[in-house]
Amino acid sequence: MKPNPSTSSDISFDDFKSQILQDYETAVTSRECSVMGRREVLSGKAKFGIFGDGKELPQLAMARAFQDGDFRSGYYRDQTFMMALGYLSPKAFFHGLYATTDLEKEPMSAGRQMGGHFVTHSLNEDGSWKNLTEQKNSSADISCTAGQMPRLLGLAQASKIYRNIEGIDRTNFSKNGDEVAWGTIGNASTSEGHFFETMNAAGVMQVPMVICIWDDEYGISVPSEYHTTKGDISEALSGLQRDDDKKGFEILKVKGWDYTALIHAFENASDIAREGHVPVLIHVTELTQPQGHSTSGSHERYKSSERLEWERENDCNKRFREWILENGISTEEDLKKVEREIKHKVRAAKKEAWSEFLKPQLAAKKELVPLLDKAASQSPNRAFINKLKNDLIAIEEPLKKDLASKSRQALRYLLGESTPEKKQLQQWVDDFLTTNEPQYSSHLYNELGNKATKVKQVLPSYSNEDEVDGRIILRDNFDALFTKYPEALVFGEDTGNIGDVNQGLEGLQKKYGKLRVADTGIRETTIIGQGIGMALRGLRPIAEIQYLDYILYAIQTLSDDLATLMYRTVGKQKAPLIVRTRGHRLEGIWHSGSPMGGLINLLRGMYILVPRNMTQAAGFYNTLMKSDEPALIIESLNGYRLKEKKPSNLGEFCTPIGKVETLKEGTDITLLSYGSTLRIVEKVANDLLEVGIDAEVIDAQSLLPFDLEHDVVKSLQKTNRFLVIDEDVPGGCSAYLLQEVVEKQGGYRYLDSAPQTLSAKAHRPAYASDGDYFSKPNAEDIFEKVYQIMHESDPKSYPVLR
Repeated sequence: MKPNPSTSSDISFDDFKSQILQDYETAVTSRECSVMGRREVLSGKAKFGIFGDGKELPQLAMARAFQDGDFRSGYYRDQTFMMALGYLSPKAFFHGLYATTDLEKEPMSAGRQMGGHFVTHSLNEDGSWKNLTEQKNSSADISCTAGQMPRLLGLAQASKIYRNIEGIDRTNFSKNGDEVAWGTIGNASTSEGHFFETMNAAGVMQVPMVICIWDDEYGISVPSEYHTTKGDISEALSGLQRDDDKKGFEILKVKGWDYTALIHAFENASDIAREGHVPVLIHVTELTQPQGHSTSGSHERYKSSERLEWERENDCNKRFREWILENGISTEEDLKKVEREIKHKVRAAKKEAWSEFLKPQLAAKKELVPLLDKAASQSPNRAFINKLKNDLIAIEEPLKKDLASKSRQALRYLLGESTPEKKQLQQWVDDFLTTNEPQYSSHLYNELGNKATKVKQVLPSYSNEDEVDGRIILRDNFDALFTKYPEALVFGEDTGNIGDVNQGLEGLQKKYGKLRVADTGIRETTIIGQGIGMALRGLRPIAEIQYLDYILYAIQTLSDDLATLMYRTVGKQKAPLIVRTRGHRLEGIWHSGSPMGGLINLLRGMYILVPRNMTQAAGFYNTLMKSDEPALIIESLNGYRLKEKKPSNLGEFCTPIGKVETLKEGTDITLLSYGSTLRIVEKVANDLLEVGIDAEVIDAQSLLPFDLEHDVVKSLQKTNRFLVIDEDVPGGCSAYLLQEVVEKQGGYRYLDSAPQTLSAKAHRPAYASDGDYFSKPNAEDIFEKVYQIMHESDPKSYPVLR
């Protein structure tokens, strides 16, 4: 059911009365889904439940103010809002609860996320954008408390960009920047740093953002006085309130059971944000949790009898019902009739959803049982197989894992046998896994033809041999990209006015303006959030984190939101954000870190690129702009002033993603490295020639993905020895690269010596040049390590060094 977009300020009383009754039906439907949903969890049909009961009325008011083109960035209690927009039917609600893997039936995540996590589809089947201005939009929810806040900032900033920058194709994304980004959050989650960082940034930036706080005075079992100064978030944030002299937030406070006040508050907030691009906070108080926080516990354990009685009396649906009767909008008899009909409708939807959920498993069971029976009849282990078969028959409502587990166990009892029945069972298992495993693992990366790894390499071309500082190549390449792509923009700490700390953007703010080349405050998490939100709305942001060490501030947002976005939406949303940073060897604990092992494991779903110089880096930016996937590019911090030849095809040459580059060919040992350490490896390779060791040097370039063409193993076939050199901690990225080559590429088959790694020490790098020398692999370390490997294989030719 979709609400009439008219509001109470411009419709007749009869229409307003109709709206009220429609809203009441939605509220009752949502509540009935919550009640029945809890029972489904307690019965074991669903795994876990967290519902929006007690928050229905303010969500209805929000839906009334929400317009086409607007975006929601919310959390797992907004089911009533999604129902009011027509994006969540009762049957789809239960499919989400059961984790149905059919995207048609469970459009939020095809069972990948638990119920209560909502999304709308931004992409067509071919990966192209839908017209987001013709639909109401929800960015994909995550469970992490306040994790929705950083992206909210970017969703709102996109409207500011579209309203104020000419030359961008707005067709599918904006109508004059009139769209509002709506955020929802529970009162307890406002204690998180993500919330405060986002609020401060929005107040500074003045973007059309409305943040709605559903306040039921608890955070699970902990009352609000333990969460919030003064026990009241709007009072605690009163310093953000705008006035005649200074910009800030508009702060509105409204009771969650007061329908007319809610309607007016949300209309007011919409107008303020939409017209003036002023952020608004709506603090919705006196809400309740009729069933407690979730299905994992009961709120009777921690709420007093007085509080429980107050919640029963002030339940927003109950108060809404009383208001309808008091004002003669409906009668007791009519409301009871509506309530009965809704109860029947929700119960029928639940039953139908469960039937549809079970249907493919029951069909598969019908196929599998005869196959097990036939296999048992021909096997000396028939008793064991028959037990598995009978156990499966006894499962009246099987899950996919039951079918997979029983069938695979049966194959163990057929070892050594070669019968047609066994082959049929093997084929069934293979087909079943081939069909079902992708339902849980697809779309970690783009699976369409425009993925970044398919962008063909374009080599740099040179019109002369002149050399410049590496930063000049980056700067002029960014200049070419900003001219070529009007939707491209970059922002970060010191990014704008001074052109970043290493001058890779020198002069570009003056040329392209303060919105496209922008400074930000010191707030890494919301810098990433800006990028995610703007990328979700069709822009091509480059979010700059000043140093690699500082990316740890934003790792939760990168890992839980950006890296998982395509996976958890089954390819229905994308955020092609490029994260630019600089790192590796410098001097000291806080500016020399290379936490690559952590990044490559936490950021699966993003590309992680480690160019050795600025030409390679520029080529990666060019490649990514031709695609639409998120990536992290780590420029070598000590390479900006090193001389490189300047390409003549800036903005055009492309460094391939997922491909290594052999920098020096050799016959004795393969050395694999990347980034700043690679330059040391190259020097050592030349030194090794003096003692008769001819090393092959390979630049990894791209860590996620790594060496898609398996070129490293081709090197091992020639050299038969392998060393990975890395400045991460022991067991970090070097161990990952070792596994990729030795295990995944099968490199172990060609080795005559044990594969080894040479990494930094386990501690952070100590300060100054001596600290770098003794903390991270130096030239002598590398030389001696290679020599030792050669000594072990041929001690006569390579006598003991030390």
